[in-house]
Amino acid sequence: MSTLRVAVAQILSGADPQQNLELVATQTAEAADQGAQLVVFPEATMRRFGLPLADIAEPVDGAWAKQLREIAEHHELVVLAGMFSPSGDGRVNNTLRVVGPGVDAHYDKIHLFDAFGFRESDTVAPGAEPVVITVGGARVGLTLCYDIRFPGLYTRLADLGADVICVAASWGAGPGKVEQWQLLIRARALDSTSYLVAAAQADPAAAGIALDGRAPTGVGYSAVISPRGEVLQSLGAQPGLLLADLDLDVVGETRAAIPVLANRRF
Repeated sequence: MSTLRVAVAQILSGADPQQNLELVATQTAEAADQGAQLVVFPEATMRRFGLPLADIAEPVDGAWAKQLREIAEHHELVVLAGMFSPSGDGRVNNTLRVVGPGVDAHYDKIHLFDAFGFRESDTVAPGAEPVVITVGGARVGLTLCYDIRFPGLYTRLADLGADVICVAASWGAGPGKVEQWQLLIRARALDSTSYLVAAAQADPAAAGIALDGRAPTGVGYSAVISPRGEVLQSLGAQPGLLLADLDLDVVGETRAAIPVLANRRF
């Protein structure tokens, strides 16, 4: 049996990228102490939404990402965290940076959150290519927040060999939004018959922090979902850390029993 131990760090990012990196270091140390091979942080770990992004954006090999790599290598695990990188057109890329022993990759968010009265595309340029990496023998697909509403990306990642798909999010609050998030992460696991590791920003309101504006600053409810759509582990609205052991053999067993990828006609 091949197993991947993953940790999900549900945090509250603030304005200061360096302070947010210190939070990453603390949570990574705790994840490492519990034997995690991969720790997944939310979208916008570098700086929360609702604040200027261009002034803190850095290249994927810049100082912030180098410190992220140092944290990962010190604890001998792979760290996945949301940052912002220059796009070249005055906007930024909403980037998922993944670093650690044997891993150096990034994914730029393809589907931008132009919905519910918010226009991410005003300040963020879209990515174009799906990305799959290898961690501890598992093939891991990378996605960000609004991507979760587009099943085609998840089936494409499965076609590219993903056993596990991570979604790092800073989900927007509002009526029914938690229920939509919970439904979507389970649905995408079923669409792709993959493990779905969902790392969300915690809910500022649940932590007693009042933030103004429409920016998606998080609702919490991070979770790990099985390829059959079962909730294996989950958190509530407040900051927390969860761990889960993913039996990779289950992916093949599920795809044999429920061959939705093989049976597609469109």
